[in-house]
Amino acid sequence: MKNLLALLLLSAWIAAPTIAQDTAWTQLKPGSENLTVEGHIPLGAPLNTMDMEVEQELSRPFAYVARGTVGTGSVRGTDIIDISNPASPKVLLRWRMENPELHTGLGGMDIKYFKYAGRYYVVQSTQFGQGPNSDLGAYILDVTGLPDPSKVFEVARIHEPDLPGGFHNIFIYKHSDGRVILLATINGAGANMYDLGKAVSGDLKGAFIGTVPIAVEQGGFYHDLYAAWHPDSNQDRFYGGGQGGYFIYNITDTDNPVLEFTMTGITGVSWGHTFTPSPDGRYAVTETEYQFAPLRMFDMKKANDGEVENIRAPISAWTANWKNLVHNHEVRWPYVFVSGYHDGLQVFSLMDPKHPTTVAYYDTYTGPRDVGAMGGAVGNGAFGVDVRNADGLILISDMTTGFWTFRMEGFNGWSGEDWGMPDISSVQKWDEESKEGTR
Repeated sequence: MKNLLALLLLSAWIAAPTIAQDTAWTQLKPGSENLTVEGHIPLGAPLNTMDMEVEQELSRPFAYVARGTVGTGSVRGTDIIDISNPASPKVLLRWRMENPELHTGLGGMDIKYFKYAGRYYVVQSTQFGQGPNSDLGAYILDVTGLPDPSKVFEVARIHEPDLPGGFHNIFIYKHSDGRVILLATINGAGANMYDLGKAVSGDLKGAFIGTVPIAVEQGGFYHDLYAAWHPDSNQDRFYGGGQGGYFIYNITDTDNPVLEFTMTGITGVSWGHTFTPSPDGRYAVTETEYQFAPLRMFDMKKANDGEVENIRAPISAWTANWKNLVHNHEVRWPYVFVSGYHDGLQVFSLMDPKHPTTVAYYDTYTGPRDVGAMGGAVGNGAFGVDVRNADGLILISDMTTGFWTFRMEGFNGWSGEDWGMPDISSVQKWDEESKEGTR
């Protein structure tokens, strides 16, 4: 155990950013020279801006920001933002829950969009406390008519009366059989799967597919989730961070999820937060949500090859500032784009996965460091991050300062083939034929 801890600490030291941010950062120079602010728009009260998502088609320049309440106020809903001019983003619509004075709890948390049968939709996850909609997991908006805000309308709400508390995180995956599947964290019940085609067609009862369990004896929960096609095994794979660590399931047959392997028993990881694989499914970028915790990188090759059933040791670690906490991330191999709470937007490279290297940063949060959620008040600042693959636009939602757009020098878009990788990321190919013929 002592040797493992020493290895982890050594890896974190080796992987320290090459840019000395503690000394280079100033209010007059909040970022690296290779990262340029395109645009910025405040969105309102502090600690009221949650996750965000951007549409990937350049012909649909729209971003979506979840609005919840961690601080004061009662902002709960969705903001729709026009980024046709990324240098001058504009709020097109502020969608809010009815009867706001009656609702309690966080409200809007995670947000994703999808395309189905030629129309575009946004799924807003919700978490409400006692009172109205305490069992509401998500609402679905039809946004096909944008940029006209009057043409945005609600089409469905997903309730779970037996499991109140809502959906903390969601992910939308285009399954190999062609279905558009919503994966959602459920309090105490693993991860639920819903057929969004059925949901938007009015068949809410038939939309529920099943649950991906969590492989710990005492039961548990997932915090964050991800799904991707795994080319080497011809499988749809689920990647979940939750109680005990990280879990990989084969969900090709959604009626019978099969555990492939686990990453548990890791020093410093009592539960996993975010878990994102590389496009080929070999490497993993993982987060654990507590102050001082770095992102840990794992090599999953031996588990993918069937040599081991569990992986316990990371191969490297990275953090922007050891005093803080790095949050969500998007992998566009070899780059990892991070929303780093107090450290703003961070970008590091996994060209050498054993030695992550910081390549760009910009601090979007300029407020006091002792105002925020969680231990150490580290939960403030850059919360959500997304990347538009077509042109490389980088977007951040900051809990206090609002919505930001960036360009990074030399990054003008992303395609996996350009890097010798499968063209797989969190971005789904809605119009692509199913992969059933490849099985």
